[in-house]
Amino acid sequence: MTGPTEPAAADGGPVDLAVIGAGPAGLAAVNAAADLGLSCALLDAAALPGGQFYRQPATALRASRPQALHHGWRAFAGLGARLTVHRAAGTVRLFAGHHVWSVSGGAGAWELHVVDGADGRQGTDGQQGSTVRARAVLCATGAHERQLPFPGWTLPGVVGAGGAQAMLKAGLVLPGRRVVVAGSGPLLMAVAASLADAGAAVPLVAEASGYAGYARRPRTLAANPGKLVEGAAHAARLLRHGVTVRTRSAVVAAHGEDRVEAVTVARVDHDWRPLPGTERRVACDALAVGHGLLPQLELALELGCGVRALPDGSQALSVDAEQRTTVDGLWAAGETTGIGGVGLALIEGELAAFSIAAALGRPAPAGSRGRLRALARRRGRLRAFADLMAERHRPGPGWVDWLSSGTEVCRCEEVTAGAVREAVDDLGAGDLRTVKLLTRAGMGWCQGRMCGPAVARLAGGGDPAGTRPLSCPVPMGVLAADDGAP
Repeated sequence: MTGPTEPAAADGGPVDLAVIGAGPAGLAAVNAAADLGLSCALLDAAALPGGQFYRQPATALRASRPQALHHGWRAFAGLGARLTVHRAAGTVRLFAGHHVWSVSGGAGAWELHVVDGADGRQGTDGQQGSTVRARAVLCATGAHERQLPFPGWTLPGVVGAGGAQAMLKAGLVLPGRRVVVAGSGPLLMAVAASLADAGAAVPLVAEASGYAGYARRPRTLAANPGKLVEGAAHAARLLRHGVTVRTRSAVVAAHGEDRVEAVTVARVDHDWRPLPGTERRVACDALAVGHGLLPQLELALELGCGVRALPDGSQALSVDAEQRTTVDGLWAAGETTGIGGVGLALIEGELAAFSIAAALGRPAPAGSRGRLRALARRRGRLRAFADLMAERHRPGPGWVDWLSSGTEVCRCEEVTAGAVREAVDDLGAGDLRTVKLLTRAGMGWCQGRMCGPAVARLAGGGDPAGTRPLSCPVPMGVLAADDGAP
Protein backbone atom coordinates (compact mmCIF):
# COMPACT_ATOMS: atom_id res chain seq x y z
CA MET A 1 0.00 0.00 0.00
CA THR A 2 2.99 2.28 -0.10
CA GLY A 3 3.43 2.23 -3.88
CA PRO A 4 3.34 5.40 -5.96
CA THR A 5 0.20 7.15 -7.12
CA GLU A 6 -0.88 6.48 -10.69
CA PRO A 7 0.44 9.41 -12.68
CA ALA A 8 -2.56 10.62 -14.64
CA ALA A 9 -5.81 8.75 -14.73
CA ALA A 10 -7.16 12.24 -14.08
CA ASP A 11 -8.36 14.00 -17.22
CA GLY A 12 -8.67 10.57 -18.84
CA GLY A 13 -11.68 8.40 -19.54
CA PRO A 14 -14.37 7.98 -16.88
CA VAL A 15 -14.33 5.26 -14.27
CA ASP A 16 -17.39 3.54 -12.91
CA LEU A 17 -16.83 4.74 -9.35
CA ALA A 18 -14.80 7.50 -7.74
CA VAL A 19 -14.28 7.10 -4.00
CA ILE A 20 -13.33 10.25 -2.11
CA GLY A 21 -11.41 9.23 0.99
CA ALA A 22 -9.07 6.28 1.54
CA GLY A 23 -9.98 5.63 5.17
CA PRO A 24 -11.71 2.44 6.34
CA ALA A 25 -15.01 3.18 4.57
CA GLY A 26 -13.33 4.16 1.32
CA LEU A 27 -10.98 1.19 1.31
CA ALA A 28 -13.79 -1.26 2.05
CA ALA A 29 -15.91 0.28 -0.70
CA VAL A 30 -13.28 0.42 -3.43
CA ASN A 31 -12.16 -3.17 -2.81
CA ALA A 32 -15.71 -4.51 -2.80
CA ALA A 33 -16.62 -2.49 -5.91
CA ALA A 34 -13.54 -3.74 -7.77
CA ASP A 35 -14.40 -7.31 -6.70
CA LEU A 36 -17.79 -6.76 -8.36
CA GLY A 37 -16.17 -5.71 -11.62
CA LEU A 38 -16.28 -1.91 -11.41
CA SER A 39 -13.42 0.31 -12.52
CA CYS A 40 -12.55 2.67 -9.67
CA ALA A 41 -10.55 5.73 -8.72
CA LEU A 42 -9.56 6.18 -5.07
CA LEU A 43 -8.63 9.74 -4.05
CA ASP A 44 -7.21 10.91 -0.74
CA ALA A 45 -5.34 13.97 0.50
CA ALA A 46 -2.86 11.87 2.49
CA ALA A 47 0.28 10.35 1.02
CA LEU A 48 -0.69 6.84 2.15
CA PRO A 49 -4.08 5.08 2.36
CA GLY A 50 -5.65 4.39 5.74
CA GLY A 51 -7.33 7.63 6.77
CA GLN A 52 -7.03 8.96 10.29
CA PHE A 53 -7.71 5.63 11.97
CA TYR A 54 -5.12 3.63 10.01
CA ARG A 55 -2.70 6.52 9.62
CA GLN A 56 0.73 5.10 8.78
CA PRO A 57 4.21 6.39 9.57
CA ALA A 58 5.87 8.32 6.78
CA THR A 59 7.76 6.00 4.46
CA ALA A 60 11.06 7.80 5.17
CA LEU A 61 10.82 6.81 8.86
CA ARG A 62 11.10 3.13 7.92
CA ALA A 63 8.98 2.00 10.85
CA SER A 64 9.52 -1.70 11.42
CA ARG A 65 6.33 -2.37 13.40
CA PRO A 66 3.62 0.18 12.49
CA GLN A 67 1.00 -2.30 13.65
CA ALA A 68 2.12 -1.67 17.24
CA LEU A 69 0.34 1.70 17.09
CA HIS A 70 -3.00 0.26 15.97
CA HIS A 71 -5.65 -2.21 16.92
CA GLY A 72 -7.45 -3.97 14.10
CA TRP A 73 -4.31 -3.87 11.96
CA ARG A 74 -5.06 -7.28 10.47
CA ALA A 75 -8.23 -5.94 8.86
CA PHE A 76 -6.29 -3.03 7.40
CA ALA A 77 -3.55 -5.31 6.12
CA GLY A 78 -6.19 -7.38 4.36
CA LEU A 79 -7.68 -4.29 2.73
CA GLY A 80 -4.20 -3.21 1.66
CA ALA A 81 -3.40 -6.55 0.10
CA ARG A 82 -6.64 -6.51 -1.87
CA LEU A 83 -5.99 -2.94 -3.01
CA THR A 84 -2.52 -3.92 -4.24
CA VAL A 85 -4.02 -6.72 -6.33
CA HIS A 86 -6.67 -4.43 -7.83
CA ARG A 87 -4.11 -1.74 -8.63
CA ALA A 88 -1.89 -4.28 -10.37
CA ALA A 89 -4.89 -5.44 -12.40
CA GLY A 90 -5.74 -1.85 -13.35
CA THR A 91 -9.21 -1.94 -11.81
CA VAL A 92 -8.34 0.64 -9.13
CA ARG A 93 -6.32 3.78 -9.73
CA LEU A 94 -5.00 5.43 -6.59
CA PHE A 95 -4.55 9.19 -6.28
CA ALA A 96 -2.80 9.69 -2.95
CA GLY A 97 -1.84 13.23 -2.01
CA HIS A 98 -4.71 14.64 -4.09
CA HIS A 99 -7.38 16.99 -2.75
CA VAL A 100 -10.87 16.97 -4.28
CA TRP A 101 -11.75 20.64 -4.02
CA SER A 102 -15.07 20.53 -5.90
CA VAL A 103 -17.47 18.11 -7.56
CA SER A 104 -19.77 18.99 -10.46
CA GLY A 105 -22.05 17.24 -12.92
CA GLY A 106 -24.52 14.60 -11.86
CA ALA A 107 -25.46 10.92 -11.86
CA GLY A 108 -23.69 9.10 -14.67
CA ALA A 109 -21.41 12.03 -15.47
CA TRP A 110 -19.63 13.32 -12.38
CA GLU A 111 -16.50 15.48 -12.57
CA LEU A 112 -14.19 15.62 -9.56
CA HIS A 113 -11.93 18.67 -9.65
CA VAL A 114 -8.63 17.67 -8.08
CA VAL A 115 -5.44 19.42 -7.02
CA ASP A 116 -2.30 17.56 -6.04
CA GLY A 117 -0.87 17.97 -2.57
CA ALA A 118 2.46 19.59 -3.52
CA ASP A 119 4.25 17.67 -0.75
CA GLY A 120 1.38 18.18 1.66
CA ARG A 121 1.00 21.93 1.14
CA GLN A 122 -2.35 23.42 0.14
CA GLY A 123 -2.89 26.63 -1.76
CA THR A 124 0.69 26.83 -3.13
CA ASP A 125 1.80 27.73 -6.64
CA GLY A 126 3.42 24.33 -7.19
CA GLN A 127 0.08 22.52 -7.21
CA GLN A 128 -1.43 21.11 -10.40
CA GLY A 129 -5.11 20.69 -11.14
CA SER A 130 -6.85 17.88 -12.99
CA THR A 131 -10.24 16.22 -13.34
CA VAL A 132 -11.46 12.70 -12.58
CA ARG A 133 -14.66 11.61 -14.32
CA ALA A 134 -16.94 8.93 -12.91
CA ARG A 135 -20.39 7.46 -13.31
CA ALA A 136 -20.94 7.26 -9.54
CA VAL A 137 -19.33 8.87 -6.50
CA LEU A 138 -18.91 7.65 -2.93
CA CYS A 139 -18.24 10.31 -0.30
CA ALA A 140 -16.10 8.84 2.51
CA THR A 141 -14.42 12.04 3.66
CA GLY A 142 -14.28 11.18 7.36
CA ALA A 143 -14.38 13.65 10.21
CA HIS A 144 -12.44 16.31 12.06
CA GLU A 145 -12.19 17.18 15.73
CA ARG A 146 -14.53 19.47 17.61
CA GLN A 147 -12.62 22.03 19.65
CA LEU A 148 -14.15 24.10 22.44
CA PRO A 149 -11.85 26.95 23.52
CA PHE A 150 -10.71 27.88 27.01
CA PRO A 151 -8.13 30.34 28.34
CA GLY A 152 -4.67 29.27 27.18
CA TRP A 153 -5.79 26.85 24.47
CA THR A 154 -3.60 28.63 21.89
CA LEU A 155 -0.37 27.94 23.83
CA PRO A 156 2.26 25.76 22.10
CA GLY A 157 1.93 22.22 23.42
CA VAL A 158 -1.88 22.26 23.34
CA VAL A 159 -2.92 19.89 20.54
CA GLY A 160 -6.05 18.07 19.52
CA ALA A 161 -6.56 14.62 21.00
CA GLY A 162 -6.74 13.17 17.52
CA GLY A 163 -3.79 15.35 16.55
CA ALA A 164 -1.69 13.80 19.30
CA GLN A 165 -2.56 10.37 18.01
CA ALA A 166 -1.72 11.44 14.45
CA MET A 167 1.69 12.72 15.59
CA LEU A 168 2.39 9.34 17.14
CA LYS A 169 1.10 7.22 14.25
CA ALA A 170 2.50 9.26 11.37
CA GLY A 171 5.60 10.85 12.87
CA LEU A 172 6.45 8.44 15.70
CA VAL A 173 6.73 11.44 18.05
CA LEU A 174 5.02 12.43 21.27
CA PRO A 175 3.50 15.89 21.81
CA GLY A 176 5.33 16.01 25.16
CA ARG A 177 6.73 13.87 27.91
CA ARG A 178 3.97 14.60 30.44
CA VAL A 179 0.64 14.81 28.64
CA VAL A 180 -2.79 15.55 30.12
CA VAL A 181 -5.64 14.18 27.98
CA ALA A 182 -8.96 15.99 28.23
CA GLY A 183 -12.29 16.66 26.56
CA SER A 184 -15.08 14.18 25.98
CA GLY A 185 -15.73 11.02 24.03
CA PRO A 186 -14.34 7.48 23.69
CA LEU A 187 -11.37 8.74 21.66
CA LEU A 188 -9.78 10.07 24.85
CA MET A 189 -9.25 6.61 26.33
CA ALA A 190 -7.63 5.31 23.14
CA VAL A 191 -5.38 8.37 22.84
CA ALA A 192 -4.28 8.21 26.47
CA ALA A 193 -3.53 4.50 26.21
CA SER A 194 -1.51 4.99 23.02
CA LEU A 195 0.53 7.83 24.52
CA ALA A 196 1.21 5.85 27.68
CA ASP A 197 2.21 2.76 25.69
CA ALA A 198 4.65 4.93 23.72
CA GLY A 199 6.39 6.16 26.86
CA ALA A 200 4.60 9.38 27.78
CA ALA A 201 3.56 10.04 31.36
CA VAL A 202 -0.19 10.66 31.38
CA PRO A 203 -1.07 12.06 34.81
CA LEU A 204 -4.76 12.50 34.07
CA VAL A 205 -7.59 11.84 31.65
CA ALA A 206 -10.32 14.45 32.25
CA GLU A 207 -13.67 13.41 30.76
CA ALA A 208 -16.30 16.17 30.89
CA SER A 209 -19.16 13.69 30.61
CA GLY A 210 -19.38 10.29 32.25
CA TYR A 211 -19.75 6.63 31.43
CA ALA A 212 -22.47 5.65 33.89
CA GLY A 213 -25.17 6.84 31.50
CA TYR A 214 -24.36 4.03 29.09
CA ALA A 215 -26.00 1.62 31.52
CA ARG A 216 -29.36 3.23 30.79
CA ARG A 217 -29.35 1.47 27.41
CA PRO A 218 -28.67 -2.14 28.41
CA ARG A 219 -30.11 -3.57 25.20
CA THR A 220 -27.81 -1.43 23.06
CA LEU A 221 -24.82 -2.49 25.16
CA ALA A 222 -25.82 -6.15 25.03
CA ALA A 223 -26.08 -5.96 21.24
CA ASN A 224 -22.51 -4.63 20.97
CA PRO A 225 -20.32 -6.77 23.23
CA GLY A 226 -17.27 -5.95 21.11
CA LYS A 227 -17.53 -2.31 22.14
CA LEU A 228 -17.54 -3.29 25.80
CA VAL A 229 -14.46 -5.45 25.27
CA GLU A 230 -12.70 -2.61 23.45
CA GLY A 231 -13.48 -0.16 26.25
CA ALA A 232 -12.32 -2.62 28.88
CA ALA A 233 -9.06 -3.14 26.99
CA HIS A 234 -8.35 0.59 26.96
CA ALA A 235 -9.20 0.84 30.65
CA ALA A 236 -6.86 -2.06 31.45
CA ARG A 237 -4.00 -0.39 29.59
CA LEU A 238 -4.56 2.85 31.50
CA LEU A 239 -4.67 0.97 34.78
CA ARG A 240 -1.42 -0.79 33.92
CA HIS A 241 0.26 2.58 33.34
CA GLY A 242 -1.23 4.11 36.50
CA VAL A 243 -3.29 6.70 34.58
CA THR A 244 -6.03 8.44 36.58
CA VAL A 245 -9.38 8.91 34.84
CA ARG A 246 -11.68 11.60 36.24
CA THR A 247 -15.19 11.87 34.85
CA ARG A 248 -17.29 15.04 35.10
CA SER A 249 -14.02 16.99 34.92
CA ALA A 250 -12.67 19.43 32.38
CA VAL A 251 -9.57 21.46 31.65
CA VAL A 252 -10.82 25.03 32.04
CA ALA A 253 -7.47 26.81 31.57
CA ALA A 254 -3.93 26.17 30.37
CA HIS A 255 -0.96 28.06 31.77
CA GLY A 256 2.54 28.83 30.56
CA GLU A 257 4.76 31.39 28.87
CA ASP A 258 6.40 29.95 25.77
CA ARG A 259 4.66 26.60 26.16
CA VAL A 260 1.98 25.00 28.28
CA GLU A 261 3.37 24.24 31.73
CA ALA A 262 0.23 23.31 33.65
CA VAL A 263 -3.55 23.11 33.33
CA THR A 264 -6.41 23.85 35.68
CA VAL A 265 -8.88 21.01 35.97
CA ALA A 266 -12.29 21.53 37.57
CA ARG A 267 -15.22 19.32 38.33
CA VAL A 268 -18.23 20.15 36.15
CA ASP A 269 -21.95 19.56 36.55
CA HIS A 270 -24.14 17.76 34.04
CA ASP A 271 -24.30 20.92 31.94
CA TRP A 272 -20.47 21.20 32.02
CA ARG A 273 -20.48 24.25 34.29
CA PRO A 274 -17.38 24.37 36.51
CA LEU A 275 -18.13 23.79 40.20
CA PRO A 276 -16.51 26.51 42.35
CA GLY A 277 -13.84 25.27 44.73
CA THR A 278 -13.04 22.10 42.78
CA GLU A 279 -10.17 23.53 40.71
CA ARG A 280 -6.78 21.84 40.87
CA ARG A 281 -3.58 22.54 38.95
CA VAL A 282 -1.82 19.71 37.11
CA ALA A 283 1.72 20.13 35.79
CA CYS A 284 2.33 19.02 32.19
CA ASP A 285 4.25 19.95 29.08
CA ALA A 286 1.48 19.02 26.64
CA LEU A 287 -2.29 18.85 26.59
CA ALA A 288 -4.22 16.65 24.15
CA VAL A 289 -7.80 17.89 24.10
CA GLY A 290 -10.84 17.17 21.97
CA HIS A 291 -14.60 17.15 22.42
CA GLY A 292 -15.64 14.55 19.91
CA LEU A 293 -15.61 14.40 16.12
CA LEU A 294 -17.67 16.17 13.46
CA PRO A 295 -18.51 14.69 10.04
CA GLN A 296 -16.67 16.42 7.19
CA LEU A 297 -19.43 17.35 4.78
CA GLU A 298 -18.32 20.27 2.60
CA LEU A 299 -18.29 18.47 -0.75
CA ALA A 300 -21.59 16.67 -0.21
CA LEU A 301 -23.41 19.73 1.12
CA GLU A 302 -22.29 21.82 -1.83
CA LEU A 303 -24.05 19.25 -4.03
CA GLY A 304 -27.26 19.65 -2.04
CA CYS A 305 -27.23 16.46 0.06
CA GLY A 306 -29.75 16.26 2.86
CA VAL A 307 -28.60 15.91 6.45
CA ARG A 308 -29.89 14.49 9.71
CA ALA A 309 -29.36 15.79 13.22
CA LEU A 310 -27.19 13.67 15.51
CA PRO A 311 -27.80 13.39 19.27
CA ASP A 312 -24.71 15.50 20.04
CA GLY A 313 -25.98 18.52 18.13
CA SER A 314 -23.95 17.95 14.96
CA GLN A 315 -25.17 16.93 11.51
CA ALA A 316 -24.44 14.00 9.23
CA LEU A 317 -25.44 13.03 5.73
CA SER A 318 -28.82 11.37 5.46
CA VAL A 319 -28.58 8.01 3.70
CA ASP A 320 -30.99 5.19 2.99
CA ALA A 321 -30.56 1.49 3.72
CA GLU A 322 -28.13 1.19 0.78
CA GLN A 323 -26.01 4.23 1.73
CA ARG A 324 -27.53 6.42 -1.01
CA THR A 325 -27.67 10.13 -0.22
CA THR A 326 -30.55 12.34 -1.26
CA VAL A 327 -28.62 13.27 -4.45
CA ASP A 328 -28.95 10.81 -7.32
CA GLY A 329 -25.70 9.04 -8.12
CA LEU A 330 -23.98 9.96 -4.85
CA TRP A 331 -23.44 7.52 -1.98
CA ALA A 332 -21.84 8.09 1.44
CA ALA A 333 -20.22 5.84 4.04
CA GLY A 334 -18.25 6.11 7.25
CA GLU A 335 -18.09 9.13 9.52
CA THR A 336 -19.88 11.35 6.98
CA THR A 337 -23.09 9.51 7.93
CA GLY A 338 -22.42 9.86 11.67
CA ILE A 339 -19.47 9.16 13.94
CA GLY A 340 -19.50 5.44 14.59
CA GLY A 341 -16.00 3.99 14.50
CA VAL A 342 -14.01 1.79 12.18
CA GLY A 343 -16.27 -1.28 12.34
CA LEU A 344 -19.31 0.67 11.20
CA ALA A 345 -17.29 2.43 8.49
CA LEU A 346 -16.12 -0.88 7.02
CA ILE A 347 -19.66 -2.22 6.90
CA GLU A 348 -21.09 0.91 5.31
CA GLY A 349 -18.37 1.00 2.68
CA GLU A 350 -19.08 -2.57 1.62
CA LEU A 351 -22.85 -2.05 1.57
CA ALA A 352 -22.42 1.06 -0.56
CA ALA A 353 -20.27 -0.85 -3.05
CA PHE A 354 -22.98 -3.47 -3.59
CA SER A 355 -25.60 -0.76 -4.06
CA ILE A 356 -23.44 1.16 -6.54
CA ALA A 357 -22.65 -1.97 -8.52
CA ALA A 358 -26.36 -2.79 -8.79
CA ALA A 359 -27.16 0.77 -9.89
CA LEU A 360 -24.51 0.50 -12.62
CA GLY A 361 -25.85 -2.80 -13.87
CA ARG A 362 -23.61 -5.15 -11.91
CA PRO A 363 -25.96 -6.99 -9.53
CA ALA A 364 -24.66 -8.86 -6.53
CA PRO A 365 -23.44 -12.38 -7.31
CA ALA A 366 -25.47 -15.37 -6.27
CA GLY A 367 -25.13 -16.23 -2.61
CA SER A 368 -24.40 -12.71 -1.42
CA ARG A 369 -27.86 -11.94 -0.05
CA GLY A 370 -27.10 -13.59 3.27
CA ARG A 371 -23.96 -11.53 3.73
CA LEU A 372 -25.79 -8.31 2.85
CA ARG A 373 -28.50 -9.08 5.39
CA ALA A 374 -25.88 -9.82 8.05
CA LEU A 375 -24.04 -6.58 7.26
CA ALA A 376 -27.28 -4.61 7.51
CA ARG A 377 -28.07 -6.11 10.92
CA ARG A 378 -24.58 -5.31 12.20
CA ARG A 379 -24.84 -1.79 10.85
CA GLY A 380 -28.09 -1.28 12.76
CA ARG A 381 -26.54 -2.44 16.04
CA LEU A 382 -23.42 -0.32 15.60
CA ARG A 383 -25.42 2.74 14.53
CA ALA A 384 -27.52 2.46 17.68
CA PHE A 385 -24.33 2.38 19.76
CA ALA A 386 -22.96 5.36 17.83
CA ASP A 387 -26.08 7.38 18.63
CA LEU A 388 -25.73 6.37 22.28
CA MET A 389 -22.13 7.64 22.32
CA ALA A 390 -23.17 10.92 20.72
CA GLU A 391 -25.94 11.37 23.27
CA ARG A 392 -23.76 10.60 26.29
CA HIS A 393 -20.88 12.88 25.20
CA ARG A 394 -22.92 15.80 23.87
CA PRO A 395 -21.26 19.09 24.89
CA GLY A 396 -23.14 20.72 27.76
CA PRO A 397 -24.18 24.37 27.41
CA GLY A 398 -22.22 25.30 30.53
CA TRP A 399 -18.84 25.05 28.75
CA VAL A 400 -19.19 28.74 27.84
CA ASP A 401 -18.51 29.49 31.53
CA TRP A 402 -14.91 28.37 30.90
CA LEU A 403 -14.39 31.46 28.73
CA SER A 404 -13.20 34.87 29.83
CA SER A 405 -13.96 37.87 27.65
CA GLY A 406 -10.37 37.88 26.42
CA THR A 407 -10.27 34.20 25.45
CA GLU A 408 -9.57 33.85 21.75
CA VAL A 409 -12.29 31.83 20.06
CA CYS A 410 -11.12 32.27 16.46
CA ARG A 411 -7.37 31.95 16.63
CA CYS A 412 -6.80 32.72 12.93
CA GLU A 413 -8.43 36.15 13.15
CA GLU A 414 -7.80 36.64 16.90
CA VAL A 415 -11.50 37.13 17.67
CA THR A 416 -12.27 36.88 21.38
CA ALA A 417 -15.25 35.44 23.21
CA GLY A 418 -16.07 38.98 24.30
CA ALA A 419 -16.31 40.13 20.68
CA VAL A 420 -18.59 37.20 19.78
CA ARG A 421 -20.82 37.86 22.80
CA GLU A 422 -21.05 41.53 21.89
CA ALA A 423 -22.14 40.57 18.36
CA VAL A 424 -24.83 38.30 19.80
CA ASP A 425 -26.03 40.30 22.81
CA ASP A 426 -25.63 43.88 21.58
CA LEU A 427 -25.75 43.67 17.80
CA GLY A 428 -28.42 40.99 17.45
CA ALA A 429 -26.43 38.28 15.69
CA GLY A 430 -28.33 35.03 16.00
CA ASP A 431 -26.36 32.67 13.80
CA LEU A 432 -22.85 31.76 12.76
CA ARG A 433 -22.93 33.66 9.47
CA THR A 434 -23.97 36.95 11.07
CA VAL A 435 -21.34 36.63 13.78
CA LYS A 436 -18.78 35.95 11.06
CA LEU A 437 -19.75 39.10 9.15
CA LEU A 438 -19.60 41.24 12.28
CA THR A 439 -16.41 39.87 13.83
CA ARG A 440 -14.46 38.02 11.07
CA ALA A 441 -14.61 34.83 13.16
CA GLY A 442 -14.13 31.95 10.75
CA MET A 443 -12.58 33.99 7.93
CA GLY A 444 -9.04 32.73 8.51
CA TRP A 445 -6.98 29.92 7.02
CA CYS A 446 -9.04 27.12 8.58
CA GLN A 447 -12.30 28.67 7.30
CA GLY A 448 -14.06 28.01 10.58
CA ARG A 449 -13.14 24.35 10.93
CA MET A 450 -11.51 25.03 14.31
CA CYS A 451 -13.68 27.83 15.67
CA GLY A 452 -16.97 27.14 13.90
CA PRO A 453 -18.51 24.86 16.56
CA ALA A 454 -17.63 27.25 19.37
CA VAL A 455 -18.84 30.36 17.54
CA ALA A 456 -22.08 28.66 16.50
CA ARG A 457 -22.78 27.51 20.05
CA LEU A 458 -22.03 30.97 21.46
CA ALA A 459 -24.59 32.25 18.95
CA GLY A 460 -27.16 29.81 20.31
CA GLY A 461 -26.97 27.15 17.60
CA GLY A 462 -25.54 23.69 17.17
CA ASP A 463 -22.45 22.50 15.34
CA PRO A 464 -22.32 24.05 11.86
CA ALA A 465 -22.40 22.09 8.64
CA GLY A 466 -22.21 24.91 6.13
CA THR A 467 -21.38 24.66 2.44
CA ARG A 468 -18.18 25.91 0.82
CA PRO A 469 -17.68 26.25 -2.95
CA LEU A 470 -14.08 25.12 -2.42
CA SER A 471 -13.41 22.39 0.12
CA CYS A 472 -9.72 23.32 0.51
CA PRO A 473 -7.37 26.18 -0.48
CA VAL A 474 -6.69 26.15 -4.23
CA PRO A 475 -4.19 28.31 -6.18
CA MET A 476 -5.71 30.86 -8.57
CA GLY A 477 -3.83 29.26 -11.45
CA VAL A 478 -5.65 25.98 -10.87
CA LEU A 479 -9.01 27.74 -10.74
CA ALA A 480 -8.29 29.66 -13.93
CA ALA A 481 -7.27 26.51 -15.77
CA ASP A 482 -10.32 24.48 -14.72
CA ASP A 483 -13.04 25.72 -17.06
CA GLY A 484 -15.37 22.96 -15.99
CA ALA A 485 -15.38 23.91 -12.32
CA PRO A 486 -18.61 25.33 -10.90
